[in-house]
Amino acid sequence: MNPIGIFGGTFDPIHYGHLRTAFELVEALRLTELRFMPCGVPPHREAPVASAAHRLAMVRVATEAQYGFVVDDREIRREGPSYSVDTLSELRAEFPGRSLCLIVGMDVFLGLPKWYQWREILHLAHVVVAHRPGWRAPGLGPLGELLVDRGTARVGELHDSLAGSIYIHAVTQLEISSSGLRKLVADGGDPRFLVPDAVRQLISDTGCYCASKLANSAG
Repeated sequence: MNPIGIFGGTFDPIHYGHLRTAFELVEALRLTELRFMPCGVPPHREAPVASAAHRLAMVRVATEAQYGFVVDDREIRREGPSYSVDTLSELRAEFPGRSLCLIVGMDVFLGLPKWYQWREILHLAHVVVAHRPGWRAPGLGPLGELLVDRGTARVGELHDSLAGSIYIHAVTQLEISSSGLRKLVADGGDPRFLVPDAVRQLISDTGCYCASKLANSAG
């Protein structure tokens, strides 16, 4: 089915935690490509600090050297909230014969029932949960039932069908967060070795996380 991975997020900023997770999943799941999908208007969290243009630019420079990494800007270009079901519906129409794998963290997966038309997602794609130490898969409630019905331990399932399965895969834990990086930069710190050098340069050139920007976003 030549599976396509879809990795969404605000990427405010993108960092090595995102990139390492993406790299490990491309290899482990044998993905043909992994699409980084910067969110335009996040419906379930506060607005990003950096502009859409700056976040998109950071994702582009962070991923350009890695084979299989693709940047998809459709959510940046789309007006209104960036609902995953809308994005997956568009991709399903574009790639009717390809397996789609929506990649989320366990923290995001636990909030899945709050998503817009969340039950439709598994009709459009598989859900791949990037699992890190400290998080436990739900055993009860709607997600627990969903894991019983849809969970699989077989990577081949993601290749054999277009959508419908939930696959949990452990990834390397890197203690890096976008919010921590924003604070570090606002406090005058250097994000070197936490983000790619090209991203570090863009952050410096644009001043997108200076203290005044963070104060305005908080206010």
